[in-house]
Amino acid sequence: MIAGERYWAHGEEMINCRTKVKPILHKLNVTEYYTDKFQDVINELCPNSAKDLHLEPPFYCDYGDLIYAEENVFINFGAVILDGGTVKIGANTLMAPGVHIYTARHPLDIADRREWEDSKHVVIGKDCWIGGRATILPGVTIGDRCVIGAASVVTKSIPADTLAVGNPARVVKKLNQ
Repeated sequence: MIAGERYWAHGEEMINCRTKVKPILHKLNVTEYYTDKFQDVINELCPNSAKDLHLEPPFYCDYGDLIYAEENVFINFGAVILDGGTVKIGANTLMAPGVHIYTARHPLDIADRREWEDSKHVVIGKDCWIGGRATILPGVTIGDRCVIGAASVVTKSIPADTLAVGNPARVVKKLNQ
């Protein structure tokens, strides 16, 4: 799965992996805000991220350990990160409420869909702003210092220093840096 190869998400091993995360997500989503315990739960859920990662509850993910957030990343409430593939988030990136990031892909052919899925990694650069309810699809790379408009659906990679909006998201402006 992590290598982007086909896997069966509904097999016992995969279900067990996701089941282990559920109590940690529950703790995160009910722990009192801004306590040491709150940050400890975030670090337990996302052990491969910087220790100052901020997840505003409620937050949902598949595994947590496939999220690699650098320093000073803020993810606002209602975010969903389906991290069957790695999700890398650059330093100083901010996400508005309700951002969804998906790595899982499903075949169009029904017979194949009954047997496998795969994943493609997502990379978000440094100093990005991802607007509310934006959706980022598998395999996308968003360059450094980008702004993704609210409710945009990012289906293809976005170059650095640009504003992208719409469904599908398209670059509408080069940003002055």
